[in-house]
Amino acid sequence: MPRTYSKLKRLYIDADMTAGTELELDRDQSNYLLNVLRMQTGAELIVFNGRDGAWLATQAHTQAERRQKAVCLRLLALIAPQTPPADLWFGFAPLKTGRLDYVVQKATEMGAGTIQPVITRYTQTTRLNLDRLRANVIEAAEQCEVLSIPVLNQDVSLSQLLSDWPSGRQLIVADEGQPAGSPIERLQQLGDRPSVSVLIGPEGGFSDEERQILLSKQYVIPISLGPRILRADTAAVAALAVVQSIIGDWR
Repeated sequence: MPRTYSKLKRLYIDADMTAGTELELDRDQSNYLLNVLRMQTGAELIVFNGRDGAWLATQAHTQAERRQKAVCLRLLALIAPQTPPADLWFGFAPLKTGRLDYVVQKATEMGAGTIQPVITRYTQTTRLNLDRLRANVIEAAEQCEVLSIPVLNQDVSLSQLLSDWPSGRQLIVADEGQPAGSPIERLQQLGDRPSVSVLIGPEGGFSDEERQILLSKQYVIPISLGPRILRADTAAVAALAVVQSIIGDWR
């Protein structure tokens, strides 16, 4: 019977991975394995770097055997090949810290390949801690067996985003100004697995001027997310779920 690894802890390590390699962890990751997970020499876990697939690893040394309390892992075998980067682009107007963390975590879980903060007129937060957001992306990938880590971009203004928009990519915009209804038929018209992006506005929505500019672009596809007003973080999950289920990788 094939072995399953679902109960093993997963850890992201930014290092090249090949069979037999020994990786010395930094202080924070060593502390996590030794003092939080209480892992002992010989314990197994899954490690990945977003490039070389998922690897079965074993803790090669105890705390006492390593200088400066560092942990060393030995890579044993490749257990899952690397998945290709996801094409789905996700843009959102940053929210307050707790909900901001939630949005990037869920975007990672839902299969976004690129996560792009977009500053709009009514954006609540304009000073972002990208290191914190990156940590949330990695934590979500560790917990949900995501091997392809989304690219997290520096924030950009909505006007700059639209001026640099790539040819051939369509932009699905959750627009509260659209008549309430299902987005299914509109998305089905795009065909099979098109190159698409999703944009969620801030609490309070886009300004009138921003909506006019968005709707003037031929590549923008405005959709409704139903008859209820959704919070921006809820709208993000709803929009990504709709897109993935109708024209994305859930099919």
